[in-house]
Amino acid sequence: FAKRRSPMLLRGVRVGRTSVRLARRGLSSAIVEGGSVSETLQLARKADKLAEMQRELVYDDEVKIKNFTLNFGPQHPAAHGVLRLVLELDGEVIDRADPHIGLLHRGTEKLIEYKTYQQALPYFDRLDYVSMMASEHGYSMAVEKLLHLEVPRRASVIRVMFLEITRILNHIGNICWQGLDVGATTPFMWGFEEREKLMEFYERVSGARMHAAYIRPGGVTADIPVGLADDVYAFCEQFPGRIDEIEELLTDSRIWKQRLVDVGNVTADQALDYAFTGVMLRGSGIPYDLRRAQPYEIYDELEFDVPVGVHGDCYDRYLLRLDEMRQSVKLIVQCLNKLEPGPVRVDDRKVTPPPRADMKGDMESLIHHFKLYTEGYSPPPGETYTAIEAPKGEFGVYLVSDGTNRPYKCHIRAPGFFSLAGLEMMSKGHMLADVVTIIGTADVVFGEIDR
Repeated sequence: FAKRRSPMLLRGVRVGRTSVRLARRGLSSAIVEGGSVSETLQLARKADKLAEMQRELVYDDEVKIKNFTLNFGPQHPAAHGVLRLVLELDGEVIDRADPHIGLLHRGTEKLIEYKTYQQALPYFDRLDYVSMMASEHGYSMAVEKLLHLEVPRRASVIRVMFLEITRILNHIGNICWQGLDVGATTPFMWGFEEREKLMEFYERVSGARMHAAYIRPGGVTADIPVGLADDVYAFCEQFPGRIDEIEELLTDSRIWKQRLVDVGNVTADQALDYAFTGVMLRGSGIPYDLRRAQPYEIYDELEFDVPVGVHGDCYDRYLLRLDEMRQSVKLIVQCLNKLEPGPVRVDDRKVTPPPRADMKGDMESLIHHFKLYTEGYSPPPGETYTAIEAPKGEFGVYLVSDGTNRPYKCHIRAPGFFSLAGLEMMSKGHMLADVVTIIGTADVVFGEIDR
């Protein structure tokens, strides 16, 4: 009987499964072999009932899943510098995004208080190191207000021309490395070829590709070299075609739209609450541009449109930057047409140095040169807040003069700081991969944010 029974037990499907279940619950399989099938099934049912009772004791309200905390950066290539972003994730959805800044803090504002007005200028090139001349222009205008200076006409035209070259330099860079973050590599290659041409213009007027120190209080360092105006015009002729090529790759791309449309939405009220400026503000439908609202230099004489978004998402802001580059090309051409012969610096030897030829032949000019570069100039006591429409938004410089040759106080309003402050608001509820897109659209540079 035993010999006949054992094969039947081995072949029995129900008993076989029960023994496996019991083995998993830690019960001996000896029970199966020693006892009857009915006893085994009763034990299995008891075990199932016990497990069900235990499950009923645990309510859903008591179960709390702890969010996963992730460090994004500062080594991450999509962090655009030295951003450390502490993300709280519910699965792969952003619950909280906490930017930790200060990793590039150099104490710029405090250092400026220990430098003369002339020596403080190069610090501004190193703030937003993607749009250098815009920062130094904001500082130069602030010093000119304290000194009550009026810049010569030709200098003003050259300044606006290079400010718009800087705007293109910034926007094409932003679009290209945002594309690289999302996975589009070709625009990066094409765009940086155009940036190289613009950096060559920087080098030809100042000798430096990045930190130009070209726009200075009282005008510009030197007149533009012979042939530069023709080369800038040639660039303006061909550049809109390059924009079209990049747009063909990205604007209607299914992948690009999936990554940007309805990501990082900002309403008009939210943009105002977070003090957004520039593309971040105009993308939400508010047509505010300081070149129009408070014209400076020769912007009131120039014709240009202010592109405005509708939906306030990353895709709208991408389209705005494309349109702004087209408007900048128009402005550069208008500046070239307005270039007239004349001085490029204020004719005041207390503020601007004399020509080298005069300095070598005239004692008074030599003394002026020596005094300017050792002692500097002393604006009358007063204060000013001067703001310009930098490529990233409103770049402001608050300067206080106490009548000495050094600023008593200098505070810088960096537009990227406010864009970064809204990062959590923009990324909450989005996926982890969308954070990369939102950081790209905010156009943050940590030179100016950390200062």
